[in-house]
Amino acid sequence: MTTFTKIAVKDLTLALGNNSTLLHNASFNVPAGEIVTLIGPSGSGKSTLLRCLNRLWEPPPGSVFLDGEDIVSLDVLVLRRRVGMVFQSAALFSGNVSDNIAYGPRLHGRVLAEKEIIRLLEIVGLDRAYAHKAASELSGGEGQRVALARTLANEPEVLLLDEPTSALDPAATRHVEEAVLRLRDRLGLTVVWVSHAVEQVRRVADQVVLLVAGQVAETGTPQHLLDGDHHHLTEDFAAGKLGLPVQKEKTS
Repeated sequence: MTTFTKIAVKDLTLALGNNSTLLHNASFNVPAGEIVTLIGPSGSGKSTLLRCLNRLWEPPPGSVFLDGEDIVSLDVLVLRRRVGMVFQSAALFSGNVSDNIAYGPRLHGRVLAEKEIIRLLEIVGLDRAYAHKAASELSGGEGQRVALARTLANEPEVLLLDEPTSALDPAATRHVEEAVLRLRDRLGLTVVWVSHAVEQVRRVADQVVLLVAGQVAETGTPQHLLDGDHHHLTEDFAAGKLGLPVQKEKTS
């Protein structure tokens, strides 16, 4: 099966006004229909890089491409419909679950039929009865899955996840993971997922990108970087031995 690059990051460097560099020459590809996880120590630039992919942080021209097109040349609202994002906290609006899911399409003049809302709930593993449940009554895991359905209502091509399970218990975490895996398997959705949990990476990732001090230190499959024949920095990260700063090391 032939895959193509959905998102390409090329020599992405991002600095603040005080000249501190958040990202330095970061480069990697996100294959279409795969889950790519961004991992690394705290402060390594994972969330910053993720936000560059839909211009919540503005990347320099010529550094981030969607289907071969520089994202800074795209209308930002169109880009954010194509590249949707789910944050660490669900941040649901007041009202019921249906109100939340229908919010994005309504902004663009599209009314979601109840059957579409139910279909989105089923995709994220929630029963149709949730459609009329108040958002304030949801558990953390249920809220994250509704936030995921709300993002999917905009029919994105790419899903960005910024540690969406970090505040959830193990059962709720698995529900979210299973929902995202279904999206990849059933809809061919491309996912970029920031995670700090190595076991989660083993369960969900097709590819791993290790960031250290704003640089891409290693890329590869979880099997290669975590369980391969050669030592990798990713193993040090998994063992809690990887701090900042560290020298970039080539993947064997």
